[in-house]
Amino acid sequence: MKIKDRYFYPAVFTYEEGQEIAVTFPDLDVATSGRDEEEALLSARECLGVTMFGLESDGEAIPEPSRLSDIQTGQNEKVSLIDVYMPAVRLSAVNRAVNRTVTLPAWLNAAALEHDLNFSQVLQEGLKYKLGLDNNL
Repeated sequence: MKIKDRYFYPAVFTYEEGQEIAVTFPDLDVATSGRDEEEALLSARECLGVTMFGLESDGEAIPEPSRLSDIQTGQNEKVSLIDVYMPAVRLSAVNRAVNRTVTLPAWLNAAALEHDLNFSQVLQEGLKYKLGLDNNL
C-alpha cells in the first residue's frame, strides 16, 4: 500500500431546510455535518483525514476516489472535491496527549497547588530533562 501525502475524494453536501448540512463520502462510507458551509467543509476535511489515517494505520486498502462527474446528486445536493494533507494529520496523531495517573505524597501535592503549578507541564519538563531530550520538542 502506497501512502500519499495528499488525498482527494468527492463529497456530497446535502441541504435540508432547518438542518445541518450533511456531508457524505460515497467512496468511503463515512459522513459528517456542519451548521453552515464553512463548518461543513472543515468537518469534511477532518473526517477525510481521520478516515484515511485509520485506513493507513490498519493497513487496509485505500479505495480509488470516484470522478466528480460520476457522482449522481439529488435536487438538494452538491458534490465537491475534498482534499486532506496527511503529514499534518499524521503529526497530530503522534503529538496527541495521553492521560497518566501519578501518585505523589499529599504534602507535595498541597505545595504544588499552593504555588499554582501545572502538573502536566512540570511532568513533561521533568521527563524531557531526565531523558535528555530537547525541551522544545
